[in-house]
Amino acid sequence: MTRVDALLADYHSYHRSRGNLICHAFGITLIVYGGLAMLRLISLHAAGWTAAEILIAASFLFYVTLSIPLAVTMLFESIALDLIARAVGNWHIGLGAFVVGWLFQGIGHARYEKNSPAFFKNLAHLMIGPIFLWNELLKVRRIGIR
Repeated sequence: MTRVDALLADYHSYHRSRGNLICHAFGITLIVYGGLAMLRLISLHAAGWTAAEILIAASFLFYVTLSIPLAVTMLFESIALDLIARAVGNWHIGLGAFVVGWLFQGIGHARYEKNSPAFFKNLAHLMIGPIFLWNELLKVRRIGIR
């Protein structure tokens, strides 16, 4: 089993119910958007970038080590959410999205899954969540027995 398959399978073991997956689809998207919106406040003048773009680039490099198709998919989502954050231009909305996203996560685990979030066991799952959702949608990698 490859590293990405092991990470996705472990993440999947915490996210089996449809209700939790729906909560995570909204929650993770809001968390990523909110994080990028707030990181746009940190300008790196020498490079002409913000901390949001640095995070996107670093995340892409991490995801490439796991799966190129999922990395490219996540790169497109990250760029789209970053462009939306730039267009909205209000970090307060980003903060609100971030908080609401975590509420969705909590509801998913408390109401539907009845377990703790996967990142309580392994902090890497904070990065696996977004590509897990894309994998669920696109079926790039086959994980577990369904």
